[in-house]
Amino acid sequence: MRTIGLTTAAAIAAAVVVCPGGAAAAPPPGACGSDPAPASPVVTELPWAQKTLDFRAVHEHATGAGVVVAVVDSGVDADHPQLRQPGKVLPGQDFFLVGDLPGGFDCVSHGTGVASIIAAAPVAGAGFTGLAPDAVILPVRISESDGGTEGIDPEVLARGIWYAADAGADVINLSVAGGVDDPFVRDAIRHAVERDVVVVAAVGNGQEGTAPGPVTYPAGYDGVLGVGAVDMAGVRLASSQVGPQVDVVAPGASVLCAARVDGHQYRDGTSFAAPFVAATAALVRSVRPDLPAAEVAERILATATPSPGGGAYGAGMVNPYRALTDVLVDAPPAALPAVPRPEPDPAQVRLSAWWAGSTSDARMFAVLTVVVAGVGAVVALVLVRGRRTGWRARRAELPPAEPARDELPEEMFLVPPPPADR
Repeated sequence: MRTIGLTTAAAIAAAVVVCPGGAAAAPPPGACGSDPAPASPVVTELPWAQKTLDFRAVHEHATGAGVVVAVVDSGVDADHPQLRQPGKVLPGQDFFLVGDLPGGFDCVSHGTGVASIIAAAPVAGAGFTGLAPDAVILPVRISESDGGTEGIDPEVLARGIWYAADAGADVINLSVAGGVDDPFVRDAIRHAVERDVVVVAAVGNGQEGTAPGPVTYPAGYDGVLGVGAVDMAGVRLASSQVGPQVDVVAPGASVLCAARVDGHQYRDGTSFAAPFVAATAALVRSVRPDLPAAEVAERILATATPSPGGGAYGAGMVNPYRALTDVLVDAPPAALPAVPRPEPDPAQVRLSAWWAGSTSDARMFAVLTVVVAGVGAVVALVLVRGRRTGWRARRAELPPAEPARDELPEEMFLVPPPPADR
């Protein structure tokens, strides 16, 4: 875990007091190890993921109102134009720096992008919006990393997960992945599952080839929905991990999301696929608050659009509309009733038999007619030729044989003959 001096900590605390209940767009003094990422340009076009998942139809049924989604990440810029609405981003908690600091600021835009995919509010001039725009974001700052688990203290990650579960989160998004099965993180996941929280995690971006690699965590833990990434064509990103931790896939290539301070960025990877599934869980929990977390996860998997890629795609592409509208039952499919064999109609049987016999007789008559006609034609030809010749036998006359020649014809010489022959 990164530590800072008492003087810097006091400066940060003072900055927080100046902005009570929230965070400034610029991180507090000393919060970032390097210069924070600058603002980005605003993108006005409608993103492909928003079209593919049909946000407009989804929002006719739910917008995620009343659901708290914890984003355990690099923090969330609470002053972004699409996240600054009152109550949109809670103060949260910073577990990366020493001191009682909020989680509502971001140095690298990673957590801000994740939070915006979940709950960004629509604003004039921007085509982008969150899948659950009325959900509330609980920012839990556990790193200044732009993805992966490198440089993330597993104890800090575990503390962030534990805090999110106890702070009232209905859904936890973990856009982090690594190959270490850490007991602290495993215990924190168990605690969140016991608190009836839907836990969603990215499966990671370290895939090489197509064969399943080692299981990644926290996506590989029981009770966690592991999310892989696909592109516009629905094909898995080559870097998206393959293995038993993949439960479902979501858009993860050239995904548009918010960046710290202002504007938008296009991002790739499973980190930005996971929030589409977390937002879907928020939508379901907003309209079905009675459903336990395990049943919310089952609904997401049962309504996913199947992908032609087998286990690399899990249950398929997340489908928020079906997750909200499909009627699911617990009972197994009912057995199909036996199809009764209809009794044949005697009159129809007789008519079919008559037609079959008539067809057979007609076919035989046609064959005999052809044979008789052929025989008649041959006989007529013989009679005509016999009368013409007086019924006398005719002997074929062979053409006269030509005498054999010892030499080739003169015209066959292509050059003048020898002088003796001239």
